[in-house]
Amino acid sequence: MKATVKWVDGVMFLGESGSGHSVVMDGPEDHGGRNMGVRPMEMLLLGMGGCASFDVMSMLKKSRQDVTDCRCELDAERADAVPAVFTKIHLHFIVSGENLKEAHVKRAVELSAEKYCSASIMMEAAGVEVSHSHEIVDSV
Repeated sequence: MKATVKWVDGVMFLGESGSGHSVVMDGPEDHGGRNMGVRPMEMLLLGMGGCASFDVMSMLKKSRQDVTDCRCELDAERADAVPAVFTKIHLHFIVSGENLKEAHVKRAVELSAEKYCSASIMMEAAGVEVSHSHEIVDSV
């Protein structure tokens, strides 16, 4: 896997993935930015949520669950000192659908956390306290 990050101006950077996609990263005004893109640490958090959501949806589809929506809300805490690393991250999945089985949703979230989500597992290995929860919303 490869990526390139190119400086644009001030504290704005353009990230380009090996698969050919781009994303703008920028800082807040008080750090010389123009608030034109996500912050790099926000990007890490979004990547983790995307990785875990990919796993959960994949497993729910394989178990033939009728999912109409899946949202992962992430809540992170960072250290007060420099470097301001993540210290805690909580992923809360809100899965909507018809007749969803609690056991399937619970197991998908657990398997993502324990076995499949590279981002979550990497953060945990780096000392971040990672936790997961879920809720089911019946679409009927």
